[in-house]
Amino acid sequence: MTTEREAVWTAGLPRDLAANPILSRWVSVDAGGVISVRVGKVELGQGILTALAQIAADELGVGLDQVLMPPAHTLHGPDEGLTAGSMSIAQAGPAVRAACAQVRARFVAEAARRWGVDAERVTVLAGRIRHGERVTSYGALAGVVDLDVPADPQGPLTHGGPPVLVGTSSPRLDLPGKVAGLPRFIHDLRLPGQLFGRVLRPPSPGARLTDLDAARLADLPVELVRDGSFLGVIGADEAEVTRALETLRAAATWEEHDTLPDEDDLRGFLRSGPHETTEAPATERPPATDRTAERPPATERTAERPPATDLDHPPAAGQPASAGRPLRASYSRPFLAHASIAPSCGVARWNDDGTLSVWSHSQGIHGLRAAIALALDIDAERIDVEHVQSAGCYGHNAADDAAFDAVLLARRVPGRPVHVQWSRRDELAWSPFGPAMSADVQAVVDESGAVRSWRYEVWSQGHTSRPGYLGVPGLLAGAYLERPWRYPAPADPPVAAGAGTLRNAVPIYDFPHRRVTGHRLLETPIRSSAIRSLGAFMNVFAIESFMDELALSAGIDPLRYRLAHLRDARGRKVLQTAAEAAGWGAPVAEGTGLGLGFARYKDKGAYCAVVAEVEAEHEIRVRRLTIAVDVGLVVNPDGVRNQIEGGATQAASWTLKERVRFDRRRITSDDWESYPILRFGESPEISVELVEAPGLPPVGAGEAAQGPTAAAIANAVTAAIGVRVRDLPLTPEAVLAAIESSDL
Repeated sequence: MTTEREAVWTAGLPRDLAANPILSRWVSVDAGGVISVRVGKVELGQGILTALAQIAADELGVGLDQVLMPPAHTLHGPDEGLTAGSMSIAQAGPAVRAACAQVRARFVAEAARRWGVDAERVTVLAGRIRHGERVTSYGALAGVVDLDVPADPQGPLTHGGPPVLVGTSSPRLDLPGKVAGLPRFIHDLRLPGQLFGRVLRPPSPGARLTDLDAARLADLPVELVRDGSFLGVIGADEAEVTRALETLRAAATWEEHDTLPDEDDLRGFLRSGPHETTEAPATERPPATDRTAERPPATERTAERPPATDLDHPPAAGQPASAGRPLRASYSRPFLAHASIAPSCGVARWNDDGTLSVWSHSQGIHGLRAAIALALDIDAERIDVEHVQSAGCYGHNAADDAAFDAVLLARRVPGRPVHVQWSRRDELAWSPFGPAMSADVQAVVDESGAVRSWRYEVWSQGHTSRPGYLGVPGLLAGAYLERPWRYPAPADPPVAAGAGTLRNAVPIYDFPHRRVTGHRLLETPIRSSAIRSLGAFMNVFAIESFMDELALSAGIDPLRYRLAHLRDARGRKVLQTAAEAAGWGAPVAEGTGLGLGFARYKDKGAYCAVVAEVEAEHEIRVRRLTIAVDVGLVVNPDGVRNQIEGGATQAASWTLKERVRFDRRRITSDDWESYPILRFGESPEISVELVEAPGLPPVGAGEAAQGPTAAAIANAVTAAIGVRVRDLPLTPEAVLAAIESSDL
């Protein structure tokens, strides 16, 4: 009998398995019984390989100790595109489950054939395939069971039994070696005959090399590589190579121009155009149901709750949108850097047979392979890319760029691998940035404060320039070669894939009249691409900040205001759970405020509500974040909590501190002093409540907390000091400026 948990996986042959149907691409079994499960998703520190191993082990009927999760590889595993968008569990999970179910069925069928019994009478438990007293194993049958066959669309998608590991907090497979300090990262990779390389970046994005005094390097134990304005050095000793790079820097002469916008007028820059303008598809939403008689949650701040008004009867869709009082506000965020603790790194080797091997911490190894082939005009089948872990990054950092640097340098020394590591300065100044954004929001409310119409406009650069975007390689060094690639402005994912500028720009609330518009800038001198949650961080910050402004304008508790405009039952439960866990409505100390933020990621992913407790006296300090999240079926509870905690911590850092700095020519925030991030001692206490929905499909948690956390912190600051700061980051200087410009 199929359980509620099992039902969510049985909706047809999964997309990723249908696209990569040969079972041996996913699963292989050796004679010792070790079962290797290969996926196209990569480990970035999010624990995804552990969760997928739990799914695989349950389907195969084995323990986690029998499952091996090799790194993603373009030659040996499936192509599942990018590890991005909080989609790994949603995409790879069903594919792994179905592939393993069919592998199990084939081994069971072989055992049943040998024993002359029906397959239905054969069981698998703890890796032992059994019928009565007869027992065999995966290892014993590995030599005769053929897995070089396509998955059967009519075959099993699950073995149908109750879960053993799915739903439990199985320990992370990758942590023991990392905690012990064993070589696990690409920076530690050492291959036979390996050389080290370093690349000299231009002094500014628009610079071009005009002269090079190569004689300065003549006596150094390195080899110089030049291709147009692309410069690098290779040598056997990493320290010597690093020193030679500084000599090369002094030997190069560049032509520079002022190409960057005014950092203090990002609003004007983003709105200057030209733009690609997109309207969000849905413009009308039915009003929330009548909840006049509904009592507020026990945690709601209702000491002076107004009597029931039209807020409890939101206007119908047919009523005029113009009738009422308009309120408006503008919000912004700056450019953001990934700021991974470890700089990007790549390794490449041109083999004697003319093939190319690449090692990278890319989030899309198949896309990287295709981009390298395009940039160098070679057959992609001659290239193999293997994933090697590095410091985590949610979005497009410089991993692909570092790999291409290694490819270009390794051409000079065929047969020798070249290991290229970026500097901290390069990482902060040359990795793709999360784009700056600016938004205007306007609502028309009736006398009770209920929203009659909603208008939202947002301006931004594009949110993706990943390898292969818009038909170009998209690799940094490609723009500086002798025959340079001209790269168009960054693009946005289509709305069906979650959008970029418009991600989470459509509010979840039941507003009867709604118009949402995004404007993507088509001329962008600052390179931008995907950063964790793309436009959702800014859009949720703006929407949820404005919801608080509307509630306060109407004199209504912000929690009650949201609930009055929201009929989504799962969303309401998440909001109420977070509020109750945080003690919403209880008295707080002077100089302290509570704030609320809420969203459903990409309008179809995880629900997340955050209550922030902020102290705002001498400085802004986030003391506590209380978070409730609904991710559907929970595969690994501890993994979900880790993802939410990590996302909230990073969002707090963005909200309070982070901003890319630049003048009209160069990026100037190229170290930890000029680009500060949240320190360990400044990290808030975080508690996560899981609102489980086991009968629903699993969705990712990695990006759900970003926007709600920013909004919750901003709303808490307002609650603490009575002043609204609408432009991120919420630095002491920004708060002071807001106080000085207010009526306080």
